[in-house]
Amino acid sequence: MESRNFLRFLFIFLSVSLVLFFTWVHLPYAPQPNSTTDLLDCSTNSPWCTSKNRFQPINNKPSTADKILEKPPNPKHRNHEADTPHHPLDPLTISEINKVRTILKSHTLFKSSSPCAFHFIVLEEPDKTLVLKWKKGDSMLPRKAAVVARVAGKSYVLTVDISSGEVAVQETGSRSGYPTMTIEDMTSSTWAPLSNADFNRTIIERGVELQDLACLPISLGWFGENEENRRLIKVQCYSMKGTANFYMRPIEGLTVLLDMDSKEVVEISDKGRDIPIPKAANTDYRYSVQEINPEMMFVNPISMEQPKGPSFTVEDEHLVKWANWEFHLKPDPRAGVIISRAKVRDPDSGEMRNVMYKGYTSELFVPYMDPTDAWYFKTYMDAGEYGFGLQAMPLDPLNDCPRNAYYMDGVFAAGDGTPYVRSHMVCVFESYAGDIGWRHSESPITGMEIREVRPKVTLVVRMAASVANYDYIVDWEFQTDGLIRIKVGLSGILMVKGTSYVNTNQVPGQQNLYGTLLSENVIGVIHDHYVTFYLDMDIDGSDNSFVNVNIQKQRTSPGESPRRSYLKAIRNVAKTEKDAQIQLKLYDPSEFHVVNPMKRTRVGNPVGYKLVPGATAASLLDHDDPPQKRGAFTNNQIWVTPYNQSEQWAGGLFVYQSQGEDTLAVWSERDRPIENKDIVLWYTLGFHHVPCQEDFPIMPTVSSSFDLKPVNFFESNPILRIPPNVEKDLPVCKPAASA
Repeated sequence: MESRNFLRFLFIFLSVSLVLFFTWVHLPYAPQPNSTTDLLDCSTNSPWCTSKNRFQPINNKPSTADKILEKPPNPKHRNHEADTPHHPLDPLTISEINKVRTILKSHTLFKSSSPCAFHFIVLEEPDKTLVLKWKKGDSMLPRKAAVVARVAGKSYVLTVDISSGEVAVQETGSRSGYPTMTIEDMTSSTWAPLSNADFNRTIIERGVELQDLACLPISLGWFGENEENRRLIKVQCYSMKGTANFYMRPIEGLTVLLDMDSKEVVEISDKGRDIPIPKAANTDYRYSVQEINPEMMFVNPISMEQPKGPSFTVEDEHLVKWANWEFHLKPDPRAGVIISRAKVRDPDSGEMRNVMYKGYTSELFVPYMDPTDAWYFKTYMDAGEYGFGLQAMPLDPLNDCPRNAYYMDGVFAAGDGTPYVRSHMVCVFESYAGDIGWRHSESPITGMEIREVRPKVTLVVRMAASVANYDYIVDWEFQTDGLIRIKVGLSGILMVKGTSYVNTNQVPGQQNLYGTLLSENVIGVIHDHYVTFYLDMDIDGSDNSFVNVNIQKQRTSPGESPRRSYLKAIRNVAKTEKDAQIQLKLYDPSEFHVVNPMKRTRVGNPVGYKLVPGATAASLLDHDDPPQKRGAFTNNQIWVTPYNQSEQWAGGLFVYQSQGEDTLAVWSERDRPIENKDIVLWYTLGFHHVPCQEDFPIMPTVSSSFDLKPVNFFESNPILRIPPNVEKDLPVCKPAASA
C-alpha cells in the first residue's frame, strides 16, 4: 500500500513538474494591459490615419470600432527547416545541427553505452582575420561546430567540421568545473527528490501536498573539497497552492543535496520546521486576477506609429541595416545575444567604418547576502551555469516590443543533440521617446530667430531572459550619432526567505534578517547583480590602444590668475593588462578611450570610442570569499586583454562548481602587452539590491546602462545634416470614439 501511494504521489508530481517545465520554457501569455485591440493600427492603409491636419475616413468606411481597430497579426512562426547560412558568423542551422549529431554518433567517444549529453552545439566561429576579409558574394568559409559534451562523467570540448565530418577533441586541461547545465539537467533534478521516501515524508509533515509542490534546481557554487569530483545540485521547494507566484511561498530551510548525474539524494537538510509557509493572498501578479480600483487613473494605450513602415531591414535573417549602421545579429544559448561586425557610415566619406567586432553578455554573477545554511551557496553565475540564452523567453508583442518589431528565433540543441527552436527570443525595433538628438535656440538678444531641433530615433535589439524567478532585459541601442548604449533591466520576482515574523516590531534589535520584511512571513534577501560584457572593439581596424584620460586638479601659481585651481586631462596609454585594470572612483575621474593610434583626424587626434560608465556597483565581498574567487572578474569594473579566441567567458569555460582558476582576473594577471594590439574591453555593470515592499509580489523594472561613444571618431557632429520633423510627414491618428 505504501509503495502504491508513493507511486501515485510520484505520478502527480511528475505531471505537475511537466506542466511547470513547459510553462517555464514556453511562457504562456496572461492578459496584458496592452493588447492589439487597444492600439490603433496606423499603417498606410488605415482608414483612421492621415498625414494631413484634417481627419477623414477613407470612403467614409468603416463604422464600427472592431473594423477600425483591426487586430494586426502576431509575429509569424518561421519554418527553419530550409535555413542556410549566408554569413560566416550565422548560427548553425537545423540541418547543420542534425548533421553534427549524426557525425558524433559514429565517433568512437559516443559509440559506447555510457551516458552522454550535449551541453552546447554552436558555431565554431572562423578565425577573425578570415571573417574580416570575407565579403558578401565570396564563397562561404568552412562551417564548423563547437561542441561541449559529457560522456561517462567526463567533459569534452570538440570541433566538428561539418563538410568533412572530421572531429577534433580538444584538451580541456586540469581546470575545475563542469559545463553549463542542460534543460534536461534542470528539470530531472527537480523531479529526483520524489524518489526519496524521507523527502516525501518531510514535505507532507510541512503541510504541503505533493500535487502543490514546485521545486527549483539551484547551483551550489564551490565551497570546499567535499563538493568535488561529482556534479552536485541543491533543490529547494515551494507551495503552489492558491497562487501562480509560488516563489513567494518557500518551504524555508528545506534543502536537498543531489547528485545531478545519478539523481541520488546525497543529503536532506531540514532546519525550518518552525517557519510557516507564507500565505498565498496578494501574491499573484497576473492581470486577470487583479482587483482593479476604478478610481485609479491608467495611462491610455500608447505606441509609436510608422505609416511608411520601419526604416531598418534584416538581410539574410541576421544582417541588420538601419540609418548609418549595419551589424550582424544572432541568438546564442549562453550569451543570449551576440552583436558582431558593427559598422557605422561616415557622413563625409560615405564609407562604412569598423567600430566593434563582437559584443555580448559574458557572465552574470548574483551573490545573495545571507550566510545561513539554506542560503550561503546562492551565488549564481546565470550565463555559465544556466545559459542566459537558454532561459530567454518568447517576447510579447506590444508589451515587450512595439508594433513593427522584427522577431528573431534561436535555434539550439537539446541535451541529446536534437535541434529545437526558441521562438521570438530577440526583437529589433525603432524607438522614439520624445528625446532630442541635438538642439539650439538663439537668444533674443542676438536678433536671430533661430530654433533648430532634431528628434532622436534609435534602433533597439532586445532580449529578455527569465532565469527562474528573475527577469533580465538586455537592450543594445544604436543611435545615429554613432553611440551604442547597452542597457540592463531587472524585473521578475525576488528570491525570498520564509520567516516567523509578520511585523518588524517582532524582530529583536540585534537580529540580522539579511534583508527586508516585505510581507507577513516573507523576507527579501539583500543581493547583488553583476553583468560583465565582452566588447571586442575594432576602431577603424583591429590594432587599438586603451587610454586612461585622467582628469586631475591643477593649482595655479601665486599671481598667475584669479583662479586657484582648474582641471587638466592627462592621457595615459596602457602598456600592459595591469595598466588597464580600473576601479571607478568618483573623486578620481577618468575617461576611458579605445583609440586607433595609426589613424588620426584632420587636426591630429587619434580616432576612437570611449566607454562611458553609468550608475554601477562594486563588489564588497572579501577577495578570498569562495564566491568572490569564482566571481573575481567583478573585482574591477574595467579590464582590457589582448584578443584570444579561447578567452570569451569572464567566469571561465566551465563555470559550474569551478574554483575560479580560469577567469578574466586570472588571464589578466599575465600582464600581456596591449598597446597598439587587437584588444578586448570588458565592462561590468553592477547593482546592489536591498529589497523594499514595492518589489512585492513582483518587481517594477530597475535599469542601468553604459555607453560606447565616439570620441574624435568623426570630423564633426555626424548628425548635423539629418532633417527635422515636419507636420506633413507625420500621420494624425485618432481612436474611433473621437472621430
